[in-house]
Amino acid sequence: MIGMENTAGKGFPENPGAEIILASQSPRRQELLGFLFPRFTVRVSEADETLPEGIAPDEAVRTLALRKARAVAPEAPGAFVIGADTVVAIDGLILGKPRDEADAAGMLRRLSGRTHQVYTGVALLGGGREECFHECTGVTFAPLTDGEIAWYLSTGEPFDKAGSYGIQGYGARFIERISGDYFTVMGLPLHGIYTRIGRFYKSFGAKLPNY
Repeated sequence: MIGMENTAGKGFPENPGAEIILASQSPRRQELLGFLFPRFTVRVSEADETLPEGIAPDEAVRTLALRKARAVAPEAPGAFVIGADTVVAIDGLILGKPRDEADAAGMLRRLSGRTHQVYTGVALLGGGREECFHECTGVTFAPLTDGEIAWYLSTGEPFDKAGSYGIQGYGARFIERISGDYFTVMGLPLHGIYTRIGRFYKSFGAKLPNY
């Protein structure tokens, strides 16, 4: 496990009586979680991410999010742990992170000019409770030329992202519209987490701040 502390967030004025742990090395998730919690620790999960063939995308992201959170939780008893996972789905296929440049190019050609779905699953563990949920957002790409795909690959952005693109980066120029929650596409559905946090605050004997 790799641990680090984030202190940049300006969300809730107090954490719920326990250490907050994000079981993800994603800089995007770390930035987003800072909007909810003022301080949290990052621990990189070494959970097995293999999945059975044919698994549905919603089940896949919930399963992996829970594995990540459970892998970290034993090292921090009493902590509030958040795990997350994101995949892109189209034509019944789950698109994770590309293996190489050819794989990334193939994903982008498949997404070109079409609507696909982005699923993010979240697992919340703490106070003796476990809860998993997922959100799904539709994303429509404009048609991409071979030149645009080659240029995008040259930026290096696609290679650490599900579906081989980042909505918050250079890839934004290819997106015609989205249907659903933007932050789900970024990898952490903030509203979905926020609406579920209250029960965990109660588990730790703390109250959710009112705004």
